[in-house]
Formats: sequence, structure tokens, C-alpha cells
Amino acid sequence: MTSVPQPDPTPNDLSDERIAHLVRLCARGFGRSLQMRLAAHGVSFGQWVFLRILWDEEGLSQRELADRAGLTEPTVHTALLRLEKLGYVARRTLEGNRRKQHTYLTEAGQALRDVLEPLAVEVNERAMEGLDEAARDQFRDALILVLDNLARDEAAARASGMTIPPTRSGF
Repeated sequence: MTSVPQPDPTPNDLSDERIAHLVRLCARGFGRSLQMRLAAHGVSFGQWVFLRILWDEEGLSQRELADRAGLTEPTVHTALLRLEKLGYVARRTLEGNRRKQHTYLTEAGQALRDVLEPLAVEVNERAMEGLDEAARDQFRDALILVLDNLARDEAAARASGMTIPPTRSGF
């Protein structure tokens, strides 16, 4: 019995691709790699996004979570319902405003941090294999510069009256 050769998981020659396309492929690869690991713990990538935000700052409203995640409020609402059912978050109103609910992690939601964050670290390490510390630092600095350049471009476009269509459906 002969073995069937497996396809290379990445295209052979990406040297002519634009940087934007390469970054998009990397983002997709990071997401898929993390999704595989999260699934073993019953957590989706979408849920991970909100858990990660809440690990840094609890008590956020649905709108604040939407802004931080770059998603629409209905998307956040659906994700929070699921996280509540799983027992990872609880929503409650604060005195003086019965309409706006704020989201807090439960003990189970807090405990997930110790389980799930190492998975994200593992994905980052896997992605950076073959790069020494200096190359990693240079790569990070280059990405930050690109992000700063794009933020300035967007601000200039807004200042000139351009409307920028929403891109929140990318998640």
C-alpha cells in the first residue's frame, strides 16, 4: 500500500504576495491554530475574544465590549448569552441605571484564564519558530509601525470627510 502525499498546508511561493494579503493569511492561521486548541476546552474563538477582554477589565457594558472587540452589539449579545449559559459570565445592573447591564466573570470564567492563556502563548511560539529574539522584536516593532501608519491614514481620511464603512463583520 502506498501512502498518499499530503498537500503542503501553505502555498509554495508567497514571495510576490502583497503585505496586506500575507498579514491576512497570518491572522487566519493564528485564529485557526488557536481555535483548534480552544475547542478541546469547549470554548469558541468568539467566546475567547470576550473572555480575554474581561480578564483585563470587568464590569463593561455590552456597547463597551462591542467597541473593544470591534464587533456589533447584537453579536456581543449572542456571545454573552452563550457565556452566561456556560457559567463563565454574569450580567447585572448597577444602582442608578436599571437598563444598562455590566458583565462580570464568574469564578469559572476567571479560572479559564490559567487554562486558555497558555494556549494562546503556545500558538504565538509555534508561529515564531525559527526567529531568534532579535528577529521577533524587529517583527513586533515593524507590525506596530504598520498599525500606527494605518491608524494615521484612517484619521486623515476621517478628517478630510471620508466615511469609512464598518468592517465589524470580519470576525
